[in-house]
Amino acid sequence: MPSVSLESRLDGVVGGKTASALSRAFGMSTVGDLLDHYPRRYARRGELTPIASLPVGEQVTIVAEVRSVSVRPMRARKGTLLEVVISDGHGTVSLTFFNQAWRQSELRVGRQGIFSGKVGDFKGQKQFAHPDYEMFDDEEQARTSAEAKQNLPIPIYPATSTVTSWQIAKTVEIVLAVLGDVPDPLPDDLRQRLGLLDARTALLRIHAPELPDQIEQARETLRMHEAFVLQVALLQQRQFVRMLSATSRPAGDLLARFDAALPFERTPDQVSVGDTIAADLEGAWPMNRLVQGEVGSGKTLVALRAMLQVAQSGGQSALIAPTEVLAGQHVRSIARMLGPQLAPELMPTLLTGQQPVAERRKAALRAAAGQARIIVGTHALLSESTTFADLGLVVVDEQHRFGVEQRETLRAKGTSPHVLVLTATPIPRTVAMTVFGDLDVSTIRTLPAGRAGISSFVAPLDEKPGWFARVWERVAEEVAQGRQAFVVCAAIDAEANAKDAKDDGAEPPTLEGEQERTRWGVVQVHEMLAGHPAFDGIRVEILHGKMPSDQKDVVMQAFSRGEIDVLVATTVVEVGVDVPNASTMVILEADRFGVSQLHQLRGRVGRGAIPGLCLLVTEAPQGTPARARVEAVAATTDGFQLAEVDLELRGEGDVLGDAQSGARSSLRLLRVVADADLIALARAAAEQVLDEDPALLRHAGLAAAIGRRVGQQERAALAKN
Repeated sequence: MPSVSLESRLDGVVGGKTASALSRAFGMSTVGDLLDHYPRRYARRGELTPIASLPVGEQVTIVAEVRSVSVRPMRARKGTLLEVVISDGHGTVSLTFFNQAWRQSELRVGRQGIFSGKVGDFKGQKQFAHPDYEMFDDEEQARTSAEAKQNLPIPIYPATSTVTSWQIAKTVEIVLAVLGDVPDPLPDDLRQRLGLLDARTALLRIHAPELPDQIEQARETLRMHEAFVLQVALLQQRQFVRMLSATSRPAGDLLARFDAALPFERTPDQVSVGDTIAADLEGAWPMNRLVQGEVGSGKTLVALRAMLQVAQSGGQSALIAPTEVLAGQHVRSIARMLGPQLAPELMPTLLTGQQPVAERRKAALRAAAGQARIIVGTHALLSESTTFADLGLVVVDEQHRFGVEQRETLRAKGTSPHVLVLTATPIPRTVAMTVFGDLDVSTIRTLPAGRAGISSFVAPLDEKPGWFARVWERVAEEVAQGRQAFVVCAAIDAEANAKDAKDDGAEPPTLEGEQERTRWGVVQVHEMLAGHPAFDGIRVEILHGKMPSDQKDVVMQAFSRGEIDVLVATTVVEVGVDVPNASTMVILEADRFGVSQLHQLRGRVGRGAIPGLCLLVTEAPQGTPARARVEAVAATTDGFQLAEVDLELRGEGDVLGDAQSGARSSLRLLRVVADADLIALARAAAEQVLDEDPALLRHAGLAAAIGRRVGQQERAALAKN
């Protein structure tokens, strides 16, 4: 077969059946896709995998030795059961096969092999049911020296129940045998300065190392490939934005009048970030800026001042919020901040999908005619029927709640409008550089003076079940002092959820230390508190996303006015809800929430002069990842420190695509926490390359790598961030 390139189609190299299986399992279509699927670890013949550490419920691949083989008739039905016990020398795991006694000839006592399957538990014994396996070839071992057998690394690949690690390894072996030249994405001087391998050698050594010490240099090389290609792609997108022309929006009388009426001094960070945005708005290209800051740090004030600057020249600003509750609160807050003089001039207008038809039509007409210069809404702003006279600024609140498609849809309703993205979820420096590398990032760290702060405590019901009663007594004590409280649940109706799961035959996936199903929903907590002696005379109401829009608004405004003492809600109150008299936040089953979400929820209290109290109620046992998340939040109120913890606990996420967290990372070897220095080095090198060769005409290997790794979908994502 002639040599192939990374762009070659897999089906032309390994055959249609294998290519189809890889496509279904991993979305692979080219040789490059396959070779980007790196081994997760390496085993050696004679080096057995510790069985005691195997996680129940996960698909694993291990090296082990057959210790016993037995066949017996099944009791409840016809046929035989083959049971094979394999061992690492300490622990054992059993393999079971139904009506497959013929496997005895392969699975002989004393033979070693690779075994792959889902770890189960039967009567306290770890078990694989119908695992895949590949036994080491005895004759091959006999022909090979003992030292070579011991040292030759066996790549173990991320696999599925349909495509095993050794099937991937065999396919990679076929591809490597016919692989031609691999263009290097790194400039020669950078590669030599860092002592890295050429691209083809790096691929050979990561997939088929002859010695264990070859692996790390291959990893270092390919890690730098990822960092460098990603940074060049992000910087190219920044170049693209800066080639667009934007309408200059100089400040004027509107902003001056607003500042003069402010009843407080802006914090130093609010001033510096505001000045930076003001300069952006007067620039020749569209602003593309991310502003991050703690809950209550004044991001809304900074955004409103930008809106006033845009309004000075007749431009409009559209602020998109993730929930109707938050959108409604933004409109009321903006109108209050503008005051009786400026509010009628700018006419802040609410536009949501749940408004009555006549009201929504009226709001849409104000936007289309340019009468409303500030429009706040939810996904209704994205509707084809929503148009603007002169959209000059798009403000995205809580960016992690929106996909890139939604942000781009709104941006396309103007002519190169400025974009301001707000987040109260602090972003680690390396993530900002990696995920938002095409945006300019500003940070508001200082909080306004006069805040009493928040004390956070874990209520660990696994060890201290009696604390559950104390939680409700503590809430009643706060209400008795004239204060208000939130109680947040992970579901609306836990019993209905359990019934639905049972009807579907579904068992929800759980993390170690988490309950299988939600115990407490809004409905159950409301019923419990209605009969609780300590809550006699306490006004308790509920709020959740499935309530009609007008009803949600009525409840939220009543809570804001102090007419409700305790609000039992879902995470609909996570962002933007501002009730200064609310002192207490109880989060039930706190281990069901992420670190950043717990921090956001906690930020709903302690917003004024009243000290805040956050009680994180959990049944997760000590030492589990679920408990670690909860304890991390209780340990600090520093959102930036928590962001680093959150990143380490969650993983980087799909850096280029829509997904922002979890195991499906588009990063193969690069880790944005551990590789912070490498990413910074790659960014500096990427800037230098693009300064000297903006179109990459002299860097064909780099251009090819970007085209291969950053495909159409990822480029679309980059363009819309």
